[in-house]
Amino acid sequence: MRMSHFRELMEGEFGAVRAASLSRDHVFAELDGQTVEQAIESGVDLRRVWRAVCEAYEVPPARR
Repeated sequence: MRMSHFRELMEGEFGAVRAASLSRDHVFAELDGQTVEQAIESGVDLRRVWRAVCEAYEVPPARR
């Protein structure tokens, strides 16, 4: 997954402002206690990050 696609998915699901806030502020246990931004910076695969967001926010399977 490319970063541009990841950002598109985030903004499509949560809106631009909420996606940015969620990426900076929400700590995910599934990402070893990191935020989305921290996980990306540490090299976590973007698909894994997206799956963690989807699980935490109960994104329907059709939109994952």
